Amino acid sequence: MITPAQCRAARALLDWSREQLATAARIGLRTLVDFERGARDPHHATLEAIERALGEAGVTTDLSKGNGLGVRLIGVDPALQEHVE
Repeated sequence: MITPAQCRAARALLDWSREQLATAARIGLRTLVDFERGARDPHHATLEAIERALGEAGVTTDLSKGNGLGVRLIGVDPALQEHVE
């Protein structure tokens, strides 16, 4: 599952605000803010929604062949970026 640091890094790769990610993931902004600050451990479904939204925008957190945690931009669909801005 995605970590708060990975979430912040993924947003930076996409140049997305918290509002944009919350909208794309269909979760509450406060939930995302608290997660990224480490103040809340969201439900599994919420973390999946965050990962799904980031994945649809071209970011992966699956770095199983590498060492440690991170994020990678694998491609960006411009149509997906437009609908959350």
